[in-house]
Amino acid sequence: MRNSYRKGLSFGLTSGIITTLGLIIGLNSSTSSKTIIFSGILVIAIADAMSDAFGIHMSEESQNLRVKEIWEATISTFIFKFLFALSFIIPIYFFQLDLAVLISIFWGLSLISVFSYYIAKRERKDPVHIILEHITIAIFVIVLTHLVGKLSLLVI
Repeated sequence: MRNSYRKGLSFGLTSGIITTLGLIIGLNSSTSSKTIIFSGILVIAIADAMSDAFGIHMSEESQNLRVKEIWEATISTFIFKFLFALSFIIPIYFFQLDLAVLISIFWGLSLISVFSYYIAKRERKDPVHIILEHITIAIFVIVLTHLVGKLSLLVI
């Protein structure tokens, strides 16, 4: 896989999962509204994917890369972020909200684990260490956004 596409995949997958899981957990903790969470995922899939792609674009331009590499990284970041974020629509749409949230957490952590394994093998590092590191970060985001969602109920 070309380096520019690998950048788009790794950034899009990670950001798509972490951002969308954080949104799902936080909104569920504060609203318990399937409609609001569904809408939030759609917004994240579009607006945040475009924002991240633009951020990658600017970052790549600052490194003096070829124009083709810059655009490959930009477009692949958008596509992967969009698709991974949008994948969380499926459980939200088809299942009761409590179950959908659990499925979303399992889905997100599974994707992070598989991609972490790929990274570890590619870099010839210990997969267990890399997977645990990345899962720990994801769980931290889940716990933090849950608490923020609950705390927002006290403020409003």
